[in-house]
Amino acid sequence: MKRTMMSLIGVTVALAAVTGVAAVATPGGGADDAPRGGSRLPVQRSALLCPAPTSSEVGETAYTAFAPQGAAAGADGKKGTAQLLPAGTVKDAGGTDGGKGKDKGKGKKGAKGGEGGAADSAAGQAVPPRDTKPVVPLRQAGVPVTTTTDSADAPALVGTADGTLAPGWTVQQTTSVAAGAGRGLLGLDCTAPDTTFWFPGVSTATDRQDYVHLTNPDSTPAVVDLELRGKDGALAGSAGEDISVPPHTTVPVLLSTLTDTPATNATLHVVAREGRVGAAVQANDSKLGSDWLPPAADPSPSVVLPGVPKDATSVRLVALAPGESDADLKVQLATPTGMITPAGVETLHLKSGMTTAVDLKDLTKGEAGSLVLTPSGSGSKVPVAAALRVTRGKGAKQEMAFIPATRPVEKRATAVDNRGKDATLSLVAPEKGKDAKVKVTASAGSGGGTPVTKTYTVKGGTSLDAAPPRPTGLKGSYALTVEPESGSGPVYASRMLARPQGGVPAFTVQPMPDDRGSVLVPTAGQDLSVLTD
Repeated sequence: MKRTMMSLIGVTVALAAVTGVAAVATPGGGADDAPRGGSRLPVQRSALLCPAPTSSEVGETAYTAFAPQGAAAGADGKKGTAQLLPAGTVKDAGGTDGGKGKDKGKGKKGAKGGEGGAADSAAGQAVPPRDTKPVVPLRQAGVPVTTTTDSADAPALVGTADGTLAPGWTVQQTTSVAAGAGRGLLGLDCTAPDTTFWFPGVSTATDRQDYVHLTNPDSTPAVVDLELRGKDGALAGSAGEDISVPPHTTVPVLLSTLTDTPATNATLHVVAREGRVGAAVQANDSKLGSDWLPPAADPSPSVVLPGVPKDATSVRLVALAPGESDADLKVQLATPTGMITPAGVETLHLKSGMTTAVDLKDLTKGEAGSLVLTPSGSGSKVPVAAALRVTRGKGAKQEMAFIPATRPVEKRATAVDNRGKDATLSLVAPEKGKDAKVKVTASAGSGGGTPVTKTYTVKGGTSLDAAPPRPTGLKGSYALTVEPESGSGPVYASRMLARPQGGVPAFTVQPMPDDRGSVLVPTAGQDLSVLTD
């Protein structure tokens, strides 16, 4: 008898080290989740997608790229590379050109497999970018790189990082629009491609123009379904099925063209049935300016929304229980001195599949905090998705931003494009009795400066807002990296940028979830061999 033996575990470990597809750190997990005898290794390849920033003629966008130091060199000893390339653009499912909102008539749906609809209609062919040169190429870890553009037709960007630059690779686009309906400060961490996204807080009302930007990083078409859920469930007249996103292109979809029912508060669910996409929502309000709404963390029984500014004049919570069961939640605000319950909103009942919106008004009362939603009943474990719309200013001088529920910082999180004194760091330790201790590092500046590190302790059940450390001799912009220390309790983070514009308190808030820059690779415990005669 002849025996041929193949060690399946050995093959699995090798693939994990090369591609980074082993057990990735998950919310609530940490280093202790590693299999016995396993090890945590840095990922060796990352992908990010940046949507087209603005169609305004008076907008200016800065792209900032950064990779934290600390990843070991690859087996071949080569340093990593990281860059973004312009993507093509197709007309959206509502018939508008590149998301500019010139035509609100409905168009055909994209067809499965990339045939027909938005991708292939006469007016919807992919438009190649004007320039195919790399954008914000990164050559070394620890120092951010910034590129700016004032083009009204700047394309979406598709890119990858590998080797030493892949773990924690972060790119942010920050856009300042001086005037017009979309005026304000818009900030977004470029997203990783995935197959599902949740966006509580979108709107199809007449005073809002919300576009979801779908970007395909791969060489095969993606097919996407868009589902909108309002206060009574799925919105009527939905036209968001089978939207084709051609390879290496972006499709902006005006949400109001997908339904016959205007909804001030709704939840968008993006599902890629074929392939994968990056997704982000750009919201333009006729009175409150504009900003990006990032995807919320995957639905969970408990969610944390970090970083409500102390001078917020209006806070609106939008939440959904997407499953088949209703959810009952306890609503609390983590403040610097402890947990408090907002007056009149002690608990929140979410009907299954129906979006609920609650006006929390001036929730913080001059004291910054973070919203924490937990099951109100001991046996309730119904997952929920949630986000906040936060407004600063009054009258005609108001500006809005969004804070979605975010994942905890397991190992490391990064926020880039901090300049001078414009940044506020928010940290929250939501569990009483479990203090969080984190190391915050301000990187070297893009034009020079020496990194600075500071340690913060956040008492369990409280939040902390602070002016973060800045590099010594700062020139240009810098990155902030948050790393929980050994033994720290759970911690969530966000960063606010405040850059006033002519009396308008323009601002934007970016959640800081774990960067998932490492994978857990199990060590072969036994030889699961395949035996053949």
